[in-house]
Amino acid sequence: MGTVISLALPAGAALDGEEVLEDATAAVERVFAGLDATFSLYLPDSEASRLARGEVTLRDASAAFRARFADATGWRLLTGGFFTPERPDGVLDLSGIIKGYAIDQAAVALESAGMEDWCLNAGGDVLVSGSPAPGNGAPWLAGIVDPQDRRSLLSGFPLGGAGRFAALATSGTAERGNHIWRAGAGRARGGGAGLGPLDFRQVSVAAADILTADVLATAVVAGGRRMLDWATDSWDVEVLAVLGSGELLATPGFRG
Repeated sequence: MGTVISLALPAGAALDGEEVLEDATAAVERVFAGLDATFSLYLPDSEASRLARGEVTLRDASAAFRARFADATGWRLLTGGFFTPERPDGVLDLSGIIKGYAIDQAAVALESAGMEDWCLNAGGDVLVSGSPAPGNGAPWLAGIVDPQDRRSLLSGFPLGGAGRFAALATSGTAERGNHIWRAGAGRARGGGAGLGPLDFRQVSVAAADILTADVLATAVVAGGRRMLDWATDSWDVEVLAVLGSGELLATPGFRG
């Protein structure tokens, strides 16, 4: 998926030997590799690429592909179109939802391997379980990189432990440039979706699940202040948004 995936465990974690850890990491790798092989538009033989070239239609796509498309279109409705599964050129692109789905499925694989305390990070999107110090309920602390200085942390946020949030996702332009399209920015398509100036340079969303965090982080970047207000009014989330000027907007959980 063009990113780094890491798995952190509590210091001195009591494992039933090296084989348990190897099996767990292998299971995570299989999840990400399998979904990448299906949904990547960078792999020419993937189902997504064949669909983009018109070699297959959505009706003929696999059940798994159609299920993720249904998820994406559901989120488009929930976000008023600020999250969309189509690129400005009309190509179906489910990458906005697949990484979050992959993290979620990797969590299932870890639980099936009997692991209760872990922190999974895929390109800055984090999902945790349990605690880094099993027994005392301490949370994991996820760091948020400063988009104006990638060598520094802008903030930290506690996940897991006794808290209600297990997931944190960050979206923005600092790492990959302006790759997020927004409604009304596409001049060539009569005001449809396209790349355009964004209110926020970076948005981080903490939520109970990674799919909600991941989708809303992207939607707020695409929809600006309007979607930010919508997200905080409609979902149980905490948000830290960085304006183009560097000014911060934060909900109480981040201000604390």
